[in-house]
Amino acid sequence: MPAVDAALLVSAVSGDQAATDALLALLRPDVLRYCRARLGDRRHRASDADDCAQEVLIGVLGALPGYRSGAGEFLGFVYRVAAHKVVDARRRDGADVSVPVPELGPVLCGGPGPLCHVENLERRQRLHLVLDLLAPQQRDVVVLRVMLGLTAEDTAAVLGVASPGAVRVSQHRALAALRRHLATQAEL
Repeated sequence: MPAVDAALLVSAVSGDQAATDALLALLRPDVLRYCRARLGDRRHRASDADDCAQEVLIGVLGALPGYRSGAGEFLGFVYRVAAHKVVDARRRDGADVSVPVPELGPVLCGGPGPLCHVENLERRQRLHLVLDLLAPQQRDVVVLRVMLGLTAEDTAAVLGVASPGAVRVSQHRALAALRRHLATQAEL
């Protein structure tokens, strides 16, 4: 996620509508990617991630007037709101007994057609199954660092981890665990 300009944040906190709109427009794509990464498995519909991202932005909007920290801490604040909204979405979904059809992802196999869509769907399902093998904090580190491209410093702020070094260690361990799992699967 791009860094938030301090002047833009100050203007949005003070109630400037244009600054608020610009800030939310800046946040929306990465918040949506985060929600999709966290809710994108077969138990959730594509609209769930979109709804969750909307709830995150509404939560951020509601908290803006009371926000007192600096621009450097703002992304951590946004991702903490997002993490809470994802948990809420998963809780709500726990009572849902329907079996949704997963969203078909973008065409990655080089051509349109049903076979390509099936390959993309299988790829996404495998990714979520593998991510589910990790401990929750390791999964969050992989999503934030690898899938969303956050820095170790930003990830530490989002997750409330003591240091960027601890994030790097957690990422290393998570990726090593994924490599071991994939190697075991390849042997079968």
